[in-house]
Amino acid sequence: MDKIKLTLVILLLFSIECFSQQTGSTGITQTAVNNGIGIGSAIAIVVSWDRNKSILYALLHGILGWLYVIYFVIVREKE
Repeated sequence: MDKIKLTLVILLLFSIECFSQQTGSTGITQTAVNNGIGIGSAIAIVVSWDRNKSILYALLHGILGWLYVIYFVIVREKE
């Protein structure tokens, strides 16, 4: 249950960052992500590799990103 709370807190922090951007026209363009993979994709790849040991699954889950991370948190087995 603690990991679910931690995941929700992290998602909340990311959503606060998204909604805290200035909406007025200041003449400065801000770019959040230009190229590369996001943190959701990186976490999904690591979790998928740890669980399945398959490059194909890791790539597929990396494309799905946060969807796979949330799925993993919900359906994983307790240790």
